[in-house]
Amino acid sequence: MSGPGTSQLPIAERLLQLAEREGATQAEVVLLATDAALTRFANSEIHQNVVETDLVANLRFVAGRRVGVASSGRLDAAGLATLAETAARIARVQPELDEPVVLPEPGAIPALQAGYSEATARATPEARAAAVGAAIAAADAAGVLAFGSFATSADRLVVANSRGVRAEQVTTQARLVTICMGQDGEAGYGEALAVDVGAIDPAAVGREAAGRAVRSRAPVPLEPAVYPVVLEPYAVVDLLDMLGMLGFSALAAEEGRSFYEPGRRIASELVSTWDDATDPSGTPSAFDYEGVGKQRVQLIDRGRCADLVYDTATAARAGRRSTGHGLLAPNTLGPVPANQFMAPGDASVEDLLAGVEHGLLVTRFNYTNPVHAKRAIVTGMTRDGTFLVEHGEVVGPVRNLRFTQSYLEALGAVEAVGRERRLLAGELGSCVVPGLRIASWDFTGATEH
Repeated sequence: MSGPGTSQLPIAERLLQLAEREGATQAEVVLLATDAALTRFANSEIHQNVVETDLVANLRFVAGRRVGVASSGRLDAAGLATLAETAARIARVQPELDEPVVLPEPGAIPALQAGYSEATARATPEARAAAVGAAIAAADAAGVLAFGSFATSADRLVVANSRGVRAEQVTTQARLVTICMGQDGEAGYGEALAVDVGAIDPAAVGREAAGRAVRSRAPVPLEPAVYPVVLEPYAVVDLLDMLGMLGFSALAAEEGRSFYEPGRRIASELVSTWDDATDPSGTPSAFDYEGVGKQRVQLIDRGRCADLVYDTATAARAGRRSTGHGLLAPNTLGPVPANQFMAPGDASVEDLLAGVEHGLLVTRFNYTNPVHAKRAIVTGMTRDGTFLVEHGEVVGPVRNLRFTQSYLEALGAVEAVGRERRLLAGELGSCVVPGLRIASWDFTGATEH
């Protein structure tokens, strides 16, 4: 991808003009340009290297109270004209909305700090192969096989609308995921996420995954019950993702399906979380898919509900201003926190384990799904490293367990928070999270293997 200096705003400007000619009372153009590369490996060998270069325009066409959305990857003159015509036709057959559609006006956009790395944008297949080789070497040394992927990407986001919004940024990400497996199916997980590919230590990720796999050999069955747990940061990401989607979206609160109430205690006083895309220790971005500048939003303040994230539509209905959390139209999910942080505590890993007399150390969760949104009850299972803890010491691996657990009750039972945090990928975006010790977790079933 061309660097931050090469603007693609002229394409957006042209499409806005075409939308106006088609009769749009308002229009919004979002351009998404992606240069992405992925190196996959399995059985400790690279088996695939793929590269994707894409540029797509998304047009939100507003005709009074009717809205049509269309997208296209054909951005020559004829393609743009067809896109405008298509969005106009879609808008005209839509029912009128109950309220006026108001696109955002231009506003302050924070400077993008540390969101772009030239090394990541120009990462070569050879460089990814060398990094994967280091992870595989760590697995070889431990006598296990390595599986996973190393992805690098550069993404340009352009937003322009008929009310004067003009915003453009280029961001990069690199992510290495490694799962190591032994001959009896034992598995261990490791991951690293960074804006700058040079910040990832592939050998360390490989050693982490391989070490968990070795320690997971010959797991024993454990009776499902309520146990105290120590959650590794990988598992904590799932807590923040679920709560962000279920509770801290202004649309979820507006529709009455959120647990959010201002000032309500939903967690231990040790727990504070927020969303902040401007923090350079995460994966920074300056604005959302509506061209609105990103704001820091406190979600949980020492255990109590603090605030919600808003896009333009939910903010207008609530008499607020958008916090810069709008997603690409058409969007039924509403605004979501995509750059979450949890405040660190003062506990070392040894301190977290020391408080467990008889419980579990959980690396991460898998197949998690909500079953009751307002209570944030989630079902899922452990994966890639689940260990029995006795008297503060890890004594051996156990078979994976299924659970049905209220994530709110879990946060309410937090006894200690780790002082070390990690930047990791989640379903909604990125998270910077510590490990947690939680007094009780409801395991409801066991797996056979």
